[in-house]
Amino acid sequence: MDKITEKSSLYRHLDKMSTNEILINMNNEDQKVAIAVREQIMDIEKLVDHIVPKMKEGGRLFYIGAGTSGRLGVLDASECPPTFGVPHDWIVGLIAGGDIAIRKSVEHAEDDENQAIKDLEEYNIGTLDTVVGIAASGTTPYVIGGLRECQNRKISTGCIVCNPGAPVIEYSDYPIIAQVGPEFLTGSTRMKSGTAQKLILNMISTSAMIKLGRVVDNKMVDMQLSNIKLLDRGTKMVMQQCNLHYDQAKELLLKHGSVRKAIENSN
Repeated sequence: MDKITEKSSLYRHLDKMSTNEILINMNNEDQKVAIAVREQIMDIEKLVDHIVPKMKEGGRLFYIGAGTSGRLGVLDASECPPTFGVPHDWIVGLIAGGDIAIRKSVEHAEDDENQAIKDLEEYNIGTLDTVVGIAASGTTPYVIGGLRECQNRKISTGCIVCNPGAPVIEYSDYPIIAQVGPEFLTGSTRMKSGTAQKLILNMISTSAMIKLGRVVDNKMVDMQLSNIKLLDRGTKMVMQQCNLHYDQAKELLLKHGSVRKAIENSN
């Protein structure tokens, strides 16, 4: 398989460039990412529209990946509870090698085709759930093995990859293939490929949460009030919605614990 993600950079002699040249050329490449993601919107839509009805019935969304891809999945999953006020098991990110691999590389963790399903089994994975494999190259054994076994068990699968024709696509019911081209630094998929994956993960989780009713108008009405900034933001939402003074809105918010409940009980 000819991997686009492993092709030589379009730029030569990076080590002889000025700082300004490095940054401009990186930015030129980064601008290609949003276009590559836009071209996949129809496939992202298909995945989201499959996930949402299953989640309404009690299903969950799982991300599986290794290295940078795994970390991005963990990041997206971990941000959903504070942003949307949902339980931590609605969206779950799993990384090859376990939580220690979030900070440090775990040798050969991604090479075990049988480990992902073992990790998923700890969550009693079932047919209402959806598992999305994240792999820039699309060749990661941890991801391929996990999706293959999920399909064997009639569990819905998707993938986010940057190589057309990648092996993982074969085991994905809803593949998303963002062709961002060769990396500025040859083979460094934490760059454009990682950025594309992050954008797509943002789109999947945010659009799913909106469709599941966790957003009103354009506001995060169920966000956790976990710091001063978020308490202030929530207070201003209540002020605007209920036509109250700041102190009145803050008191109401603290009493009810969420923007949604404060607004519902404002009368």
